[in-house]
Amino acid sequence: MPDIRKHRARPAILAILLVLPALAAAELSITRGSALTANVDADYRQTANSALSWSDRKPQPARASSVSGNVSHISGVTGSRRPLTEGAMIRVGDELLSGSGSAAIQLADGTELRLSPDSRLMFNRLDRQASSKATDTRLRLHRGELHSRVTPVKENGGRFEIETPSSIAAVKGTVFALQADNNGSRIQVTEGSVDFGRPGNTRAVPAGYGASLSTDNGDSVRVRQLPPAPTLDTLPAVVDRLPLEISWQSLWPSRYRLDIFDEDTGTWLHSREVSGTGHTVSDLDNGRYEIQLAALNQQEIAGMPDTATLEVNVQAAQPKLIAPADGDTVNEDKPTFRWQLTGNNETARVEIAETTAFENLIATSNWADANEASPTSSLGPGQYYWRVASRAGGSSEALSESRKLVINGSLPPVRIISVNYLDKQVRIYWEEVDTATDYRLQLAEEPEFRNIIKEADVDDTTAALRLIPGRRYFVRVKAISDGPLASRWGPGRELYLE
Repeated sequence: MPDIRKHRARPAILAILLVLPALAAAELSITRGSALTANVDADYRQTANSALSWSDRKPQPARASSVSGNVSHISGVTGSRRPLTEGAMIRVGDELLSGSGSAAIQLADGTELRLSPDSRLMFNRLDRQASSKATDTRLRLHRGELHSRVTPVKENGGRFEIETPSSIAAVKGTVFALQADNNGSRIQVTEGSVDFGRPGNTRAVPAGYGASLSTDNGDSVRVRQLPPAPTLDTLPAVVDRLPLEISWQSLWPSRYRLDIFDEDTGTWLHSREVSGTGHTVSDLDNGRYEIQLAALNQQEIAGMPDTATLEVNVQAAQPKLIAPADGDTVNEDKPTFRWQLTGNNETARVEIAETTAFENLIATSNWADANEASPTSSLGPGQYYWRVASRAGGSSEALSESRKLVINGSLPPVRIISVNYLDKQVRIYWEEVDTATDYRLQLAEEPEFRNIIKEADVDDTTAALRLIPGRRYFVRVKAISDGPLASRWGPGRELYLE
């Protein structure tokens, strides 16, 4: 008789199996909710609590829109480390380590992130809900600084949070900067509002205010009004000369922070603490830039920035050649070339070729802001053409006129390899010289070659001679070149036909 108890147990077991995922999902939802801030408004609590469902969530990788300098990309899957490149996809679990470099990152919803040098950023979640397009983004800034321009979070389940070792910043759509180090975290909000503090115990920080949270100060968030924006003096719309002097009106602070961003890519190019009412910038390539200047308070928090945009368009000018003169002959294999730069903020280098068309450069010097240089590789004897290329703004180049130059030298002596006798004819073979156009052969009856019996030019490395049997002869060969190279005779070879 079948065991009825076993059959009755199956529905119960099945029911338990069906309930367990629901309980797990409910527990997961509660865990997420517990990470929310206590002081956010009712709309944001409702939005955050309606987290994206597992079934509707799809990963949405971020993309490196630009990279400047040394930034490492660590894979969250393999742990491999490689340089971050423009256009690289950044996925959940990946980390970015910016050494001396910086990077601009774009999320799937259009949010822009600017990672400063000496920072470490992890991407813990990058999800988008397929039905509503709401996003769920979780980042962790272990150290360094991050500037964020967050696309407004949708009300149907969107979420954007950045954690640091000491705080959390919950965002609905705003512009702010966040810093993290061993002493704690700091935030400055320039647009919108950010909920900042310990998880579960945050305070709203509105635009125009900054907040700090110390690792030694419990859960207390200190909110202060940011220093007002200084006033940048008017900058030209287009800058055609560098260096550029950036100046501003004096305020009560004595120190400021000056940031320069590439306007097209968002790359963070420069960040400096400066004092006084002016700063000189000289190392900008041609392009469009955003200048931000903010006063620093006593807590090292940057205030509201004043922003200006400008375009750098510096054009290179034709260098003026000085020495060597056209057609000069020199003995050095690395001669010194001199010129005069006629443009502004230029670098230059020497270019050397074998033809006036300069199709193939056989030697150059290094780019430098100098008026003289020598090539990095030696020049063999022969005739060359040289010019100077100047560069300004990273993209504008100009070329000088070209000049002819002769490097003194001599062709190597030619050695006879072998001699073959056949009847009354002798065939001579000699080694080839790469730079030779022809070879000159001399025949004499004495080894001193005082009386030449025969002399001929041949374009091959062999020649046949008819000799009188029973007499001794001596033969020698030298290479000939169209250039200014001197030729040297090779050693003579005795010939005897019986």
